Amino acid sequence: MSESALLDAFRELIEGSKRVVVFTGAGISTESGIPDFRSPGGIWTKYQPIDFGDFMASEEMRRESWRRKFGADKTISAAQPNAGHHAIASMVASGKVTSVITQNVDGLHQASGVPDDQVIELHGNATYASCLSCGAYYELEPIRDAFERDETLPTCDICSGIVKTATISFGQAMPEKEMARADAETWACDLFIAIGSSLVVYPAAGFPAAAKRAGANLVILNRDPTDQDPIADLVLNMEIGPTLSAVVE
Repeated sequence: MSESALLDAFRELIEGSKRVVVFTGAGISTESGIPDFRSPGGIWTKYQPIDFGDFMASEEMRRESWRRKFGADKTISAAQPNAGHHAIASMVASGKVTSVITQNVDGLHQASGVPDDQVIELHGNATYASCLSCGAYYELEPIRDAFERDETLPTCDICSGIVKTATISFGQAMPEKEMARADAETWACDLFIAIGSSLVVYPAAGFPAAAKRAGANLVILNRDPTDQDPIADLVLNMEIGPTLSAVVE
């Protein structure tokens, strides 16, 4: 199928749907300059991931986690939503897309204009921190200032609990509320669009197949093939931003 035919087919699936769910992975944010964790230059090519159990058990592991966090922030804080994010925001604003389920932690969907209550963050959010005991919210700037002075570890002002970036680490339980919301949205949609995800990280990668089982059409837009391509109604191995822009316009 030609590129124009693929775009036409994609556009027709969107236009013929009443309730669309968008699912995004790291691939949509690479076009904003944020490396995929697994790609060359990604953090996993430089460091072994810190397990949540090690983070909790060791002050030194917590310090190392914050060192990595503030090193990576130089890239994340400079990133801006790209054409793909803006195209998705347009679909949300039109009422066609009911929710955006994301594996990303960069907050770029919200920055592009998607209302916070329509973004379901499966792996948390790296733009703020929270107490692991009471859930209190913390801005990163004061934590960074204290840490850069003498590597002071943040603790909760309310309950003295451990404060951590609001992301889900290896070995940490997936957020129950967000997983339940994502599951409900997946089963209720009539079109599920997976964008920029290798679809290998479970349980999140189980949502496309769940949508198919529920009777929805499935579109996969990713630069590289995925293991779930055979069950998709349409597969586009194309650049994300230009493709979504062409379809939405």
